[in-house]
Amino acid sequence: MTLEAYDGSADFPDFAALTSDDNYFEDFTVGDLYRHARGKTVTEMDNVLITNLVMNTAQGHFNEDHMSRSEFGQRITFGGITAAIVIGLASQDTAENAVAELGLDGVRLLSPVFHGDTLYAYTEVLDVRDTDDEQTGIVEFNHWGVNQREEIVFEGRRTTLLRRRTWWSTS
Repeated sequence: MTLEAYDGSADFPDFAALTSDDNYFEDFTVGDLYRHARGKTVTEMDNVLITNLVMNTAQGHFNEDHMSRSEFGQRITFGGITAAIVIGLASQDTAENAVAELGLDGVRLLSPVFHGDTLYAYTEVLDVRDTDDEQTGIVEFNHWGVNQREEIVFEGRRTTLLRRRTWWSTS
């Protein structure tokens, strides 16, 4: 059933039930720390596919021979992929009720990521503030990504407009 096709004759899905009940604006407090549940192993396919899709042609991502003689000894993963994976891992806890992503600042790629590295994400709540809209609020997060060697590979601040629980009210 699509929204356009809904004629009121059937029960409409409870969209609020599709998200967790503990990641609305009201659930975040400055200083909260999260270790997100999942990890993601970076594959060669992740690097080659996404790096090609965004037209990044840097040899560091594609030329194994050249990179074998570099300080890294092998190809490195494009930093945009690292950022996307870390923010993606954090999203289950921080973005299920997002209305809009308002900013991504202070991005730092602190250690190289290689094919086969497994990334994990951590988050701290930096700021929580009201908006003029009674159904939303703004939360600023600091995200960290670490590899299986516990080296920090990514850090960045993300500002998100989140729903309040009243978003789903029908009255």
